Amino acid sequence: MGSTELLQRRVHLERADSVSSGTTVRHVDQLGTDTLEAFYECLEENHPVPESEVDLEAGEVIVFTEYYRVVRV
Repeated sequence: MGSTELLQRRVHLERADSVSSGTTVRHVDQLGTDTLEAFYECLEENHPVPESEVDLEAGEVIVFTEYYRVVRV
């Protein structure tokens, strides 16, 4: 694995059955345009997106039709 691969951390979404207190939760309509597009891309194509291109933090939960936890890969 090259050093540029390490710098390009990615995030993906996992369905969350529950949300614990203290977890940051945002509704999908609170996401900026670029982050919203990346969110839809993650859902539709089921692949991670570069962390540097989105305003998503690992561990937070996004509410859409379900709850989705942001996970760093």
